[in-house]
Amino acid sequence: MSVHLEHKSNPILPFGKFIIRVLTYFLFSFILIVFSLGIGTIGYNYFGGLSIIDSFYNASMILTGMGPVNEMKTDGAKLFSSFFALYSGIAFLGFFAVIFAPIAHRLLHILHLQDT
Repeated sequence: MSVHLEHKSNPILPFGKFIIRVLTYFLFSFILIVFSLGIGTIGYNYFGGLSIIDSFYNASMILTGMGPVNEMKTDGAKLFSSFFALYSGIAFLGFFAVIFAPIAHRLLHILHLQDT
């Protein structure tokens, strides 16, 4: 994904183009969330022996920071669950950073324009 944000000396992006930028960043985050849910669902299904629905439920709960639902009984399932939880903690924050990056950039750009 190529990022070309306007420099502080450039005029602020028109609102329509800003909305397209926000939607593009949101779509990128959405794709990463779906990918992460897929990895979690497959992992819980394979390592934990859970049904697809229960695996998706566990992956969703871990990915959002709510915590596990089902107990993992095997060492492999516990290891997968641990590594997925570590990944999820970082990924969840990253998803929201990507979503809010253009909004924060625009706000800082507006504040800088008002400063000059």
